[in-house]
Amino acid sequence: MSSLSASAVTQANPEADAPAVPVVVPNARAALLLVSTAVVALALYYFIGVDQGVTSVFGNDMHVHEFVHDARHFLGFPCH
Repeated sequence: MSSLSASAVTQANPEADAPAVPVVVPNARAALLLVSTAVVALALYYFIGVDQGVTSVFGNDMHVHEFVHDARHFLGFPCH
């Protein structure tokens, strides 16, 4: 085992004894981050899992479908 004692480690790194300080995020910023994360996640879900055929935003254009085709199979979405 290592010959270093706990006091030697603490002396080498004085920040090890410092108390953890939580990061305070204002409620408005937290709400903005939560909503923007949800919007991005839903957009990714749509483009990877739903965008094809009748539900496609882009009509008969298959560029989005082909771009995420392998990801669809990897994530278990049927596409053909």
